[in-house]
Amino acid sequence: MTTESNFPKNFLWGGAVAANQCEGAYLADGKGLSPVDILPDAAHGRWDALTNPKKAMETNYDFYPSHESIDFYNRYKEDLKMLHEMGFKTFRTSICWARIFPNGDDKEPNEAGLKFYDDLFDECHKYGIEPLVTINHFDTPVALFKNYGGWKNRKLIEFYLNYCEVIFKRYKGKVKYWMTFNEINMILHIPFFGGGMDVSDEANPKQVKYQAAHHQLVASAMATKLGHEIDADNQIGCMLAAGSTYANTCDPKDVWAALEADREGYFFIDVQARGYYPSYSKRFFKENNIELEILAGDLEVIKENTVDYVSFSYYSSRLASADPEVNSTTEGNVFASLKNPYLEASEWGWQIDPLGLRVTMNEIYDRYQKPLFVVENGLGAVDTVEADGSINDDYRIEYLREHVREMGEAIADGVECWGYTPWGCIDLVSAGTGEMKKRYGFIYVDKDNDGNGTLDRKKKKSFDWYKKVIDTNGVDLY
Repeated sequence: MTTESNFPKNFLWGGAVAANQCEGAYLADGKGLSPVDILPDAAHGRWDALTNPKKAMETNYDFYPSHESIDFYNRYKEDLKMLHEMGFKTFRTSICWARIFPNGDDKEPNEAGLKFYDDLFDECHKYGIEPLVTINHFDTPVALFKNYGGWKNRKLIEFYLNYCEVIFKRYKGKVKYWMTFNEINMILHIPFFGGGMDVSDEANPKQVKYQAAHHQLVASAMATKLGHEIDADNQIGCMLAAGSTYANTCDPKDVWAALEADREGYFFIDVQARGYYPSYSKRFFKENNIELEILAGDLEVIKENTVDYVSFSYYSSRLASADPEVNSTTEGNVFASLKNPYLEASEWGWQIDPLGLRVTMNEIYDRYQKPLFVVENGLGAVDTVEADGSINDDYRIEYLREHVREMGEAIADGVECWGYTPWGCIDLVSAGTGEMKKRYGFIYVDKDNDGNGTLDRKKKKSFDWYKKVIDTNGVDLY
């Protein structure tokens, strides 16, 4: 075993959650409704509700997983104590916009919501854990969807910046690392989550989605400017749902199909990290009858306020073909992808490709030459509690071990990477399915898909494994 680490001495090891998937307490202390609060579980049609938000608004479902979730709102002290025991240097979470501004456009913030995050960040610092905070993690208040149509309406820039100003000032000195939007490219795939909007009745959905994306890109740049003005120490990043796309064959047409698939996501980061719309977007917009309304000053603010770092999620690589006859796709992915015969898949159909993380990191770093932050990575699986109470998730350890190894190789390649926060470090509600059985954590939460259970926390085998990884700065992966 090597004794020399590829990881820098100040590398930020930690884990990630999101407010909407773990906090619960969905109406506590003046909180307004978030998108997940009107979505049922998978058994009652979660995906249908996600893609038809008007239906979700009008339907009363039997069970809403987010209403209690894992009750992090009331149990965060217990959870952070366990994360500290693992040795966490950083903890990625998000602020729930509707806790701060219940309707999104309120004149004054909700003090009870602000205090909760004060207490949460104070508890992090008690243990020497650096908060890593997403400002909008699929959490545009439902009232903004209902009253304004979500991010398709330019007024949301104003509401978002008001929210940003409040939290930047309130948590100055407590939060240094920020991300403006979680997986910003998801607005193209799940508009309700990504943009708090419904495009099902639009004549040209792409026009609406890209106009909304423009509003978010302007908002992100203006928030970056604001964050730097309020605290010069702030590090403000963007966030991409990443995963390099491979060509199915060496047919040049397949190579081109893969390039175009990657450009769909990189489009957003090109704007946020480079400061301008990429050259290829002009043709894409023309061929898809997209005419963006860009107001005076928009392009200047984008150009002058690029992000400090690029963060991203990585769960799997993707595969593309130009041949319409090649249509064997994987299950479980938001992104359509062909099955890669060289890769195994998780129980939910996500293809497992550790080397793909190294490929992705090198591609992103080569493209932007900005520090990277791997803020989501992990294996969703069904965990079994044995008769003796143990949870032997060797499959998760193997998945993470190989990804950490390849992340280290990317750093050795010359990629600057600030940290690693594997997803769902404590079990939480799945965003896509609303399930609890799709578990990612090092910490098990006693709750099932129907909401039954004690909510007691229990260490999995991977808990001690990850503790050792952090203790040795990525040297001991066994």
